[in-house]
Amino acid sequence: MMPLDVQAVAAPAAAAPSPVPPAPRPVRPAAAAVAEAADALARARRPLILAGRGAVLAGAGPALERLADRVGALLATTAVANGLFAESPWSLGISGGFASPTAAELIGQADVVLAVGAALNMWTTRHGQLLGPAATIVQVDQDPDAFGAHHRLDLAVLGDAAEAASALPAELERRDRPPSPWRTPALAERIRAGAWSRWPFDDAGDGARIDPRTLSRALDELLPLDRTLAIDSGHFMGYPAMYLRVPDAAGFVFTQGFQAVGLGLASAIGAAVARPDRLTVAALGDGGALMSLPELETVARLGPRMLIVVYDDAAYGAEVHHFGPQGAPLDLVRFPEADIAALARAAGLAGVTVRSLADLGTVERWVDEAAPGPMLVDAKVVPTVVAEWLEEAFRGH
Repeated sequence: MMPLDVQAVAAPAAAAPSPVPPAPRPVRPAAAAVAEAADALARARRPLILAGRGAVLAGAGPALERLADRVGALLATTAVANGLFAESPWSLGISGGFASPTAAELIGQADVVLAVGAALNMWTTRHGQLLGPAATIVQVDQDPDAFGAHHRLDLAVLGDAAEAASALPAELERRDRPPSPWRTPALAERIRAGAWSRWPFDDAGDGARIDPRTLSRALDELLPLDRTLAIDSGHFMGYPAMYLRVPDAAGFVFTQGFQAVGLGLASAIGAAVARPDRLTVAALGDGGALMSLPELETVARLGPRMLIVVYDDAAYGAEVHHFGPQGAPLDLVRFPEADIAALARAAGLAGVTVRSLADLGTVERWVDEAAPGPMLVDAKVVPTVVAEWLEEAFRGH
């Protein structure tokens, strides 16, 4: 709204820039706090390390894995830190609503939880019900306002995540305690067998629409693991988060600003530009995809190696499953079936409609042949399958 004459005025000569101050060194936690945290971990019989975005940004992943090996701990992450422990056989995956039944049970059994750079909000803790009521909660964070903001805790450790993770093993060596007995070959097999990829379910596909769980499992198998997974918001978002693996924390982009739908494709484009060496998988709901149709032209113009997967239930599914059981009218949140694959082709992408596993053959050939250009999959998913995470969220209310 600036007047045009003001915009046209020549800018004054810029003053000499001030020298940039050196970046501060990460804050090392107080020795007393590290000692108290080490005491708690040394006593633990079933320790759990739960890492969040702060641990990712601090580069604390390797140090936390070494710490977990030292104390015999299992590992888990918040949703935004998904992939941080992707290579560990002791990783339970995402804590909270996206956790498998096996992972949720083991998280609940932990007697000491070391939360590093994690807010312990309602999504990570299933409204405070996931962590055991008798568990000792140790929270590591560089922000003093984070302590106890969402969940009770027993010990606050103020400092950088990586510094804390590096200081704890040395402190533990002074106690000369062996690792906890929790890790066993039987437990490792239980963790592997209890992953979502192996969890049984009754396939609800009928030939006209594919079960979103079946779709997600199949995509995980046929797509290369060296991928970036970018997820929009909506009812569907649990399926790619639970069933599609990522190689590391940099391979997961979780666009959940105020749970607003329609931001995922733009985020995926940014991720594809940043990491052209990886296949970018953009997982969208049909509501979010229809909101971001102009971005299809951007994808076609830039031509990144991208697969856009639309979980298409012809509705805003979260609202259908939330308000429908309450008897609310759903005409505003359901809409006629759209041919999103045709819209993608009109914008210059390859587009395919998927109603059954057989229809994924086109995607498999696109992957195997390294076909040029991006592709959109309009997956017509069964609308009556309710995501596990959404049921958990409803129970929390």
